[in-house]
Amino acid sequence: MCALQIWWRPPRDGREPNNWGSFFSGPAWTRDPASGAYYLHLFSPKQPDLNWENPEVREAVYAMMRWWLDRGVDGFRMDVINLVSKDPALPDGVLRGDGPYGDGSPSYVCGPRIHEYLREMHREVMARYPGRLLTVGEMPGVTVEQARLFTDPDRAELDMVFQFEHVGLDHGAHKFDPRPLRLTELKASLGRWQTGLADVGWNSLYWNNHDQPRVVSRFGDDGPRHRTRSATMLATVLHLHRGTPYVYQGEELGMANAPLRTIEDFRDIESLNHYAQALRAGAAPEDVLPGLRAMGRDNARTPMQWDASPQAGFTTGIPWLPVNPDHIEVNAAAAYADPGSVFHHYRRLIALRHSEPAVVHGDFTMLLPDDERVYAFTRHHEGTTLLVVGNFTGDTVTVDLPGGWEDAELLLGNGPSVPAEDGRTVLAPWEARVHRRIE
Repeated sequence: MCALQIWWRPPRDGREPNNWGSFFSGPAWTRDPASGAYYLHLFSPKQPDLNWENPEVREAVYAMMRWWLDRGVDGFRMDVINLVSKDPALPDGVLRGDGPYGDGSPSYVCGPRIHEYLREMHREVMARYPGRLLTVGEMPGVTVEQARLFTDPDRAELDMVFQFEHVGLDHGAHKFDPRPLRLTELKASLGRWQTGLADVGWNSLYWNNHDQPRVVSRFGDDGPRHRTRSATMLATVLHLHRGTPYVYQGEELGMANAPLRTIEDFRDIESLNHYAQALRAGAAPEDVLPGLRAMGRDNARTPMQWDASPQAGFTTGIPWLPVNPDHIEVNAAAAYADPGSVFHHYRRLIALRHSEPAVVHGDFTMLLPDDERVYAFTRHHEGTTLLVVGNFTGDTVTVDLPGGWEDAELLLGNGPSVPAEDGRTVLAPWEARVHRRIE
């Protein structure tokens, strides 16, 4: 590879050129034995960072994008796209805590030329296919203010961003140090994004993707009693926000985290590197594994559960990761046959988005911001108001909601409801409701 296509630097005092750490543990630099120089990789050593300062690199990327678009794809999800512009000086990062690596993010998160690059990409690629494409940029560390710029249609950069704020709320000192989710923090985070992009730009809505544990295990209850109800509650709350919802494979079935028992069950490089680093620092395996089981990316990467056959209909061979044993009960064939399944609830949510303009266009107003049990908000559009409520607990909850909804139409629910008591709303465990009132 031409030296200018990736970031090369000579050693500094016989070591790495700066003190940056990789997102996957260890240094962000690897030495090339042939030349003695180091190349930069913010992630795996097998993923050298391209040097976007080189216009030939950028044109090669744009040519690849046009190649795919000419073959009919409808757009792109751009991995960590806000990390492609870097301060060419590649300065040391500030040391935080007692770790060996400095925080290099000020030099590469939404770096100095990121908007220039995205506008150029739009001009050289997307503008040549008017009216048919969708672009979403995965952007760790992006703020609401930055997202307004990236998604402002007048700036011609991106349609949406994937932000990480809400999926970091249950992290303690680090990703593999999980703590219970505080619902008030989730409301504050998602509410801030709803408000921040209300007049400019557009939100992406997601619980799951290939990097996140399964939401029914993370924020719901994946046991047999409450799996369906908690999965459908989480779906209802998310899909009724303003923005475009993304459904990750198996989410629509209520697929859960995998039973990963020992480190040999893991495949993800981030989990394996964290485990090795923790043990080198003196931690015991039994203290490290719970965090990996709860938050590891392998949870999202087990085979899709199509049916109850030995490999869940995914393959007749041996898959990279074992099939989750719960595929006997949780699979697409069973879900399709059950009108009360998670799958059919997702279909109803999608149908509602197409039939009720308030779901897409309505203003968003958060209710009960200080309640740790119930997520509630309204959507209003041209005389129609929707009230959305979701019980984030396994207990029956009584709550005071704004008046005037006692006789409102129940547009969508996820199971039997409990009658109101003295004008107060009663929600069954993991219950979700969408009411509609027309003025």
